Amino acid sequence: MLVVTTLKLLAEIALLSMAGRFVLGLLAGAKRDQNPFYKVLSIVTQPPEQLVRLISPKQILDRHIPIATACLLLSVWLVCTAVKVQICLEMGVQQCQ
Repeated sequence: MLVVTTLKLLAEIALLSMAGRFVLGLLAGAKRDQNPFYKVLSIVTQPPEQLVRLISPKQILDRHIPIATACLLLSVWLVCTAVKVQICLEMGVQQCQ
């Protein structure tokens, strides 16, 4: 249960960081790389993006890596959520809280 909850939490943090980086990039425009908050969000999202770059074929363009990363993280989050619900149903909802 702890492993599933931890993976789910890490996926949530990375997904929200990617969403925040996207919105901040839209607001900041061309000067987004100078924004300290954008830099922090980039540091948080860098490990999952490097993992996706590592496992993806070389034909995938670098500008598509964030989209592929978001899809992978969303898939991980959905699987972890389904597994957590299944575990909670087997344990009993009262014990799962």
